[in-house]
Amino acid sequence: MKHHASDIHTLAGAYALGALDSEEAEVFTRHLDQCETCRQEVVEFRTTTARLALAAAEEPPAVLKQRTLDAIDGVRQVPPRLNGPTATTSLGDRLRRKALPLGLAASLVAAVSFAGLAAWQHQEAQRAEQQTRQAQRSLDAVGDVLAAPDAETVHGKATNGALTTVVTSAGQNKAVFTATGLPAPAPGKTYQLWLQHDDAMLPAGFIRQDGTVLVDGDPADATALGLTLEPSEGSPRPTTTPLLLMNMPA
Repeated sequence: MKHHASDIHTLAGAYALGALDSEEAEVFTRHLDQCETCRQEVVEFRTTTARLALAAAEEPPAVLKQRTLDAIDGVRQVPPRLNGPTATTSLGDRLRRKALPLGLAASLVAAVSFAGLAAWQHQEAQRAEQQTRQAQRSLDAVGDVLAAPDAETVHGKATNGALTTVVTSAGQNKAVFTATGLPAPAPGKTYQLWLQHDDAMLPAGFIRQDGTVLVDGDPADATALGLTLEPSEGSPRPTTTPLLLMNMPA
């Protein structure tokens, strides 16, 4: 099986992206054992592809599909393939003929696919990391309030039977709410906390289930803490009768 060395060099990009068929890949793999230049190019192609994968993917414009379909009429068809002696080609001829368009097409397809996947993975990783940091900060704040030397505690019981506790620290100006035996809310509902300041009830965060949460807002001047059942996205003001309205620690 013969092929020109100057032609097989052009397959480095397609090989790096896995775009060669098994016979072509076998030929090029043997070539790599003897060609330092191609080995280096394969490494560079793979490195560049990885960098392209970090690019942020963008949603294509809605009109792009229609423009593409409209443009098809102006694209010249590839001539039909003829059977016979003239159509018989060696592997080397096929490699030379397909090297450039295949390498370019494979590079573009792989770059777009890798970029979209990597962008999604990168965004998901960032979101998970941000959520982890927020959860850790919240846990640290809860621990600081519970361990504060000036911590004050008040216990209560909600109308649905849940046992509740509020712990405040004047020095940290923070409050922690704990619920035990809190029934699961109906689908589309959640428990929302409120701080009462005079006649106003201000949103103070959520508690999804039994546990302990840091109360949002400023508890310094609040006279009571309330708990209501609200839509899952929350409400700017209570829309149901409070399940709990307990005095804040003095």
